[in-house]
Parts: sequence; structure tokens; C-alpha cells
Amino acid sequence: MGEVTATDVLLDGFQRISQSVERVLDGLTPEHLTHRVGGTANPIAWLVWHLTRVQDDHVGDVAGTEQVWTADHWAKRFALPLPTDDTGYGHDSDQVAAVTAPADLLLDYHRAVHDRTAAYVRALSAEDLTRVVDESWDPPVTLAVRLLSVIEDDLQHVGQAAFVRGVLSGK
Repeated sequence: MGEVTATDVLLDGFQRISQSVERVLDGLTPEHLTHRVGGTANPIAWLVWHLTRVQDDHVGDVAGTEQVWTADHWAKRFALPLPTDDTGYGHDSDQVAAVTAPADLLLDYHRAVHDRTAAYVRALSAEDLTRVVDESWDPPVTLAVRLLSVIEDDLQHVGQAAFVRGVLSGK
């Protein structure tokens, strides 16, 4: 086996997210997807939609490309009562509840975003990863750090969705 590169590690991280999303959504009903543990927790549909929107938004930004959400008309397919550029950040309880979608739609959107992300990451060089993408932080954020941040955030949210699924299996 050859040398493992930073892009190999990033690709592995994004692949783990995708595999976890597939496992979480497998066989879920609309009721499962919108169940709110304790009546107020984020449901699986919102968690998967949000983690996918964040990945789509952040990767599109650093890649300088239009998001899959709009470029491939996913916003129209979901037809959510939210602004097209909404990623779920800062949602109140009513906005969280408004995010409903069948498992196959959530999964198809996630796969499309994952495919775009993987293609982008595969094309990166070690030098690309050192490019500063956000100077509003101290120290400034490099591309590598931004992509790692997306992986970390997405893994937390898919873990939350897996927890909700586990709670549902006990019902």
C-alpha cells in the first residue's frame, strides 16, 4: 500500500459520514423521521438534512461552486417552507419541525452531496489544503481545517440521529 495522504484521510472521514447516514435512514418510516425525543429534540429528518446542507454549503463555498441544493434542484424537490439558502443553523423549534422528507429523498440528496464532496477532495493537492479560506479567525482557517470541521460537525449530527434511531428501536 502506498503512502496515506491528507486527502485520503479526509475522503475516509466523508465516507464514514455517508455510510452512517445510510445506516441511520435504513427502513425508517415518516413517523420515525419526525419523532422528537422528549417532544423537543431534533428529529432524524432534520439532523440528516442539516448535516447534508452544512456539507453542501461549506464545500461549495471553498470549492467556489454552486451548492448541489440549488444546482441540482434539491430545494425544489424538498419544497420546504424555508429560504433556499437555509442550512438549519439557528433554527427554532417550528423551523426544525418544518423539515420533513422521506428517507429516500434525504438519502439521495446526501449521496449527491457526498459524491460532489469526494470529487472535490480527490482533486486537492497538499498545497491546496494549506490555502487560507477564512481570515476572520485567529489563526486563519485553512482549507484542511475547514474540511475537518465539516467532518466533525457532520459526525456529531449523524451520531445524534443514530441515538434517536436507538431510542425509537426501544419503543
